[in-house]
Amino acid sequence: MKEKLFRGIYNSSLIKKFLASPSPSWLVWFADTVIVLLSCLLTVVFGSGKTSYPSIWFAIPMKVTVCVAVYAAINTLFATYRYVVRLSSLIDVARTIKLILGASIVLAIISTATWIATGVSYISFWNIFVIGVISFSMMTLMRLFIKSMYSFLMQPGKVRKRVVVLGTHIDSLMLAAALKNEIDGSYTPVALLSRGTNPPKTANGIPIFKLNPDTVEETFRFLRADTLIFTSSQMELMRQQLADIFLSHSIKLLMFSSVEEFSMPDDDNNDHNISAHVQNIHIEDLLGRAPINTGNKKVREVYFQQTVMVTGAAGSIGSEIVNQLASFGAKDLVLIDQAETPMHELQLHMQERHPGIKIHLFIGDIANRERMEQAFKKYRPRYVFHAAAYKHVPMMEINPSEAVCTNIFGTKNIADLAVKYNVEKFVMVSTDKAVNPTNIMGASKRIAEIYVQSLFFKLRRNTDGPTTQFITTRFGNVLGSNGSVIPLFKRQIEEGGPVTVTHRDIIRYFMTIPEACSLVLEAACMGAGGEIYIFDMGKPVKIYDLARKMISLAGLRPDIDIKIVETGLRPGEKLYEELLSDKERTIATHHRQIMIAKVVTYDYDNVVGQLDELERDIHTANLHDIVAQMKRIVPEFVSNNSKWAEIDKELAAQANN
Repeated sequence: MKEKLFRGIYNSSLIKKFLASPSPSWLVWFADTVIVLLSCLLTVVFGSGKTSYPSIWFAIPMKVTVCVAVYAAINTLFATYRYVVRLSSLIDVARTIKLILGASIVLAIISTATWIATGVSYISFWNIFVIGVISFSMMTLMRLFIKSMYSFLMQPGKVRKRVVVLGTHIDSLMLAAALKNEIDGSYTPVALLSRGTNPPKTANGIPIFKLNPDTVEETFRFLRADTLIFTSSQMELMRQQLADIFLSHSIKLLMFSSVEEFSMPDDDNNDHNISAHVQNIHIEDLLGRAPINTGNKKVREVYFQQTVMVTGAAGSIGSEIVNQLASFGAKDLVLIDQAETPMHELQLHMQERHPGIKIHLFIGDIANRERMEQAFKKYRPRYVFHAAAYKHVPMMEINPSEAVCTNIFGTKNIADLAVKYNVEKFVMVSTDKAVNPTNIMGASKRIAEIYVQSLFFKLRRNTDGPTTQFITTRFGNVLGSNGSVIPLFKRQIEEGGPVTVTHRDIIRYFMTIPEACSLVLEAACMGAGGEIYIFDMGKPVKIYDLARKMISLAGLRPDIDIKIVETGLRPGEKLYEELLSDKERTIATHHRQIMIAKVVTYDYDNVVGQLDELERDIHTANLHDIVAQMKRIVPEFVSNNSKWAEIDKELAAQANN
């Protein structure tokens, strides 16, 4: 009956709002100061110890004032009061001990100084000790009382989700306690999952279970829970070892973003909704490797106050390069793309995020040399990042002429204009599909690589002075890019399936868009010309496993809630991608995740002659001859699962004759 009365009072919106809000830090400081005052009065008035002062009525106020002042100063200095009292934990007990010890040491120094000066201690060491013990006891009891009141009054009538918290270290204990005691929280921690060999039975009233991969499903079923929460500090452990264990048993994973949320911030009115900091895990978090961070300050210095041109600026890679260049303080950004709507969206983004950067929008097709020359002549960039290209393999298999016009001759236009207008560095964004290509898209990018590299070596041979430095960067698939598999799988899962994969054994390298662009910008700073840089993409990912993980991350069961269907390899698609061909090797750079590929070089005049023949084929619109000429330029280009494979047989027969 009393409990219902208390809960009825709690349900009053005014009282509920009051209890749910963290106490102001000044109020905690004031309460601690009152406790110290009471401790001093009890100790000094009823304690013993001689004093050098003539009147006890004068001595007592002085002693109490000094004690309270010292404690208040130490409390302010150590900021012991700055945390949410209802989330008190062992770490806050340690803070209280720190306060007591600090104040006691200062009082002991004062007492020693008065003894040396007058021969009588200002306050005895015994009194200092007693004041500390009483203060610590009362402060701890106050916190436990408030914590207990919150625990008693929390969550009236609301159903919480039962969750298991990973680990038994201090962060996990704090997280479990915070979730358990949170007013209007969303989660109830029913157990802690320990990786230790002999864990204790309970912690803070929460049972502890040992993590056993063979029985993890039974453990969660016994606990009537289907969700695991872990802290951000455990992300690497989850990525490398544990995620697959839980996902294979359809256990949903959630991450608490920051343990720092337990501390009281400077803003007393800040919201302390612990559940709000529990977030879903994205597939990008489970790549199997730690994110790449360049952190090179010299990169910022290179692009600061420079004029930089970016082709394909509205695409996934191009727009991120633009964003990072703007953050480095580039003076003028010349943005080239033929897609009107994405360029408009990029403009709005830049005006909102980087209002101080001058942007020049230039709608045009890189295959249109006259239009591109207008941009070079008007803005005269110092650096050019060439990201414009057709990239979808199946689309280019049925449109080889467009792949040649844009990926090859569009690149040739930008490269030739870079030389004509004295660009310092030209950086081409390439792909792992250019290595031993099996499709039109990959072959077109390889031919573009060959042209810009041969152009650089010709310039270096024929010019004594500085010339444009041509640099190529290769990497695999980028997560979340337009048309990539991740958005496709997300949409298919949201629609209830099925999730479609082309082949159960197909594997790909993955990298996030910011990572890829950051490495492109740094490789550009390293390069002196002629290099093809490749990036450490980590371990390749099996697309079928990727689909299963994404289904599990959505809280669903693969092949039960969401079906996975194999559709067969698409034209030009291969099971695995490579970053280096068999004839290539790598040279290390100062960045352990950026390497230089040692590739076969080509004579510029021969390359130009072959491209002239390819251009004639473009004008006649003979697709057979276009693809055949591409295969002559890149002999390792062997079509896979494509109608163009017949040309390989024709060329092989010609070679034998």
